[in-house]
Amino acid sequence: MIQQILKDRPTKLFIGFAAFFVANALIAECIGGKIFSLEKLFGFDPVNLTLFGQSGLSFSLTCGVLLWPLEFVMTDIVNEYYGPKAVKRISYTAVALISYAFIMFYASIHIPYADWWPASKANQGVPDMQVAFNGIFGQGMWIILGSLVAFLVSQVVDVFVFQRIKRATGEKKVWLRATGSTLVSQLIDSFIVLTIAFKLGSNWTWAQVIAVGCVNYMYKFTIAILLTPLIYFAEARIEKYVGKETAIKMKKAAMER
Repeated sequence: MIQQILKDRPTKLFIGFAAFFVANALIAECIGGKIFSLEKLFGFDPVNLTLFGQSGLSFSLTCGVLLWPLEFVMTDIVNEYYGPKAVKRISYTAVALISYAFIMFYASIHIPYADWWPASKANQGVPDMQVAFNGIFGQGMWIILGSLVAFLVSQVVDVFVFQRIKRATGEKKVWLRATGSTLVSQLIDSFIVLTIAFKLGSNWTWAQVIAVGCVNYMYKFTIAILLTPLIYFAEARIEKYVGKETAIKMKKAAMER
């Protein structure tokens, strides 16, 4: 039985997608505590936008956004070849394992450290290792909750929009269903996470939520458009790996699920 699974290329491909999907999501959550300046990354000054009465806005983004676009690309690819049930399965698996990881982070923060463990690395700019450890792995519960809820809801929306567009267009216009579903789901994701993490968790005003959400969505919108060719590249590689006839059968079966 296991030998048949390991020899079946569509099965191996799905296992690879699922593993990378979960790992990518977990890494994105872990590095999400750091905020970076997109403008400074490319050598520009902050743009200082003013939206909804909120001034001084710039593209200050969580490092997690570097990886999340890949999640939605993979979502569309899995949806195309394996169907919505497969997307939901890997999404639920990702949420469950991320939740498990944060439980382990929480436990490790509160476990007493050994006497010989270096409590300080002042020569490296870290005066208190325990505080540094807590700061990296101890993200606020509202942020964790907001991120997980936003991820799960946006995945479900992405699947729904993708399938609706595909049923309307058939096998044509891959770019429309892939990019269109991502643009809709990312819009929802942007505002859900801010509402839960900062409106409920930090008493932000609605003006702050909407203003920051719009700035974040500008970035996500642009990345979604730029990554569209990646869908075509991935489809070409998949067709080459499993064979054209098998790829056609996979797409047909995905529509029936």
